Amino acid sequence: MSLVTRLRAAGCVFAEDEARLLLGTGLTGAALEVLVLRRLSGEPLETVLGWVDFAGHRLVVAPGVFVPRRRTELLARVAASYAGPASTLLELCCGVAPVAAVVTAGEVHASDVDPVALECARRNVAHGSLHLSDLYDALPDALRGRVDVLVANAPYVPTDRIALMPPEARDHEPAVALDGGADGVDLHRRIAAGAPAWLAPGGVLLVETSPDQAPLTATAMRDAGLDPRVERDDEVGGCVAVGLRPAGTG
Repeated sequence: MSLVTRLRAAGCVFAEDEARLLLGTGLTGAALEVLVLRRLSGEPLETVLGWVDFAGHRLVVAPGVFVPRRRTELLARVAASYAGPASTLLELCCGVAPVAAVVTAGEVHASDVDPVALECARRNVAHGSLHLSDLYDALPDALRGRVDVLVANAPYVPTDRIALMPPEARDHEPAVALDGGADGVDLHRRIAAGAPAWLAPGGVLLVETSPDQAPLTATAMRDAGLDPRVERDDEVGGCVAVGLRPAGTG
């Protein structure tokens, strides 16, 4: 049975492309078969290969981490529109740190609660500082009040919808990276509430969300004293809540 046929029988919609990528590893025989069996068992192709293509960059991923989606490219683009050579960028709930990896800024920080994801992030963001932290809890005090671009792809799937997610996600990615609480915005509220203490005057908070959760995410930003709006890109399926800290606030 050909590799394409085996992949298609396992439910892989893009079997031809996946076969090409697996064969492109250069492995043969038993070594290749190990990768094929991992994919046939339902493991995401990206963690089988050890990398994901994100915004034209090949980023390191590993089994058990959240794999960046194409929709997060909108988050990276919006972040890039605010960042510059003199900017300080902080990516919370960074996972493998896709935004920090592709957005140019003068000073780059990223944090996550998962040490496995952070180890991938270290390889993707060799130029940045990485922090094992539950949101703001273990960040260095020196960052307070001087973050220009604060970005987060925090979980926003409502708890009761986790069971409806594709098996690749619900069975192979950590629940902490998926579960957004009862209405999907528990983490968004915590991030927004803490953001003003870390943002520089005129700084911006960017949070990936969904069209359903966007009004709730924007409300959390408004409640924190930020000026919110929502950006969407239907081509990639991206939705980002943008919260500006007024320049005149102390």
